[in-house]
Amino acid sequence: MHPTRTCTGRAATAVFGAAVLAAVALTACGDNPKSDSPVSPPGAETAAKTKVLEAGAAAVQAKAPLDALNAYLDGFHFYNGRLQAQMEAHHYCAILNDDVIQCVIYDGNARDAKLMGVEYVISAKLFETLPEAERALWHSHVHEVKSGQLIAPGIPDVAERELMKKLVGTYGKTWHTWHTDLGQALPIGVPQLMMGFTADGQADPAMVAERDRRFGIDSAKKREQRREIEAPPIAAGADAWQQGRTVQIEDPTGAADQVAQGAAHAPAQADSAASRPSGADAGSASAASAASAAPTR
Repeated sequence: MHPTRTCTGRAATAVFGAAVLAAVALTACGDNPKSDSPVSPPGAETAAKTKVLEAGAAAVQAKAPLDALNAYLDGFHFYNGRLQAQMEAHHYCAILNDDVIQCVIYDGNARDAKLMGVEYVISAKLFETLPEAERALWHSHVHEVKSGQLIAPGIPDVAERELMKKLVGTYGKTWHTWHTDLGQALPIGVPQLMMGFTADGQADPAMVAERDRRFGIDSAKKREQRREIEAPPIAAGADAWQQGRTVQIEDPTGAADQVAQGAAHAPAQADSAASRPSGADAGSASAASAASAAPTR
């Protein structure tokens, strides 16, 4: 494994307090284990002329929107309506203000990573302003944070905990456009709405363990470290799949059928019925199980 370097220091000004800012400054660029994309697109090898043009553009063109992507988060998603169709997602995020974050999502953190989708993250204050129909498109982040499954590779633990305190009460809307987790070498089909886990027993433990091994971290240890992070109540309308309300885009190409096939072959441990949410985790195992089998609409 060769490390890939990720710089996260600039995010500190918007997210962390003065003490955490100092900690981040000491390790502004962290070495993170390389996570390769699972697919290679068809096409001719990049020509020398193309490489020269690319290098020239990199040298003279400004990339302000890309420069703003200064926070790296790694977590997991599943297809709304298909709880067992799960994948790892590498988020590169720009903090627009204290209530809005926007992220581009890749299937890895190496140079060959494929752009998999986008996630918009808003505060609870802004989520409360959304109409009921819109809320069904958003998921909470309480369990992702409290379980230790959401991580910010390459920054000190104290800085990561401060970031998680900010994220625990937020809500995300996530669309995946290139389903490389299904082995698609090209972005086939239509965008699919993704959700985040809300309870123990939903995420495939082998998937989480493999990610932990690659990054040299322990999700269970992070769960313990985050016990003191207060879990806010989840606003009504979020995680609507748990109440049997599953929103998804029908795919006229049939590519979405692969999601159903992937879910049918996923490990049984990922079934939401394996564990009942408690405390701040919203919904019930029976509702989650029913939602995972619900037809898309």
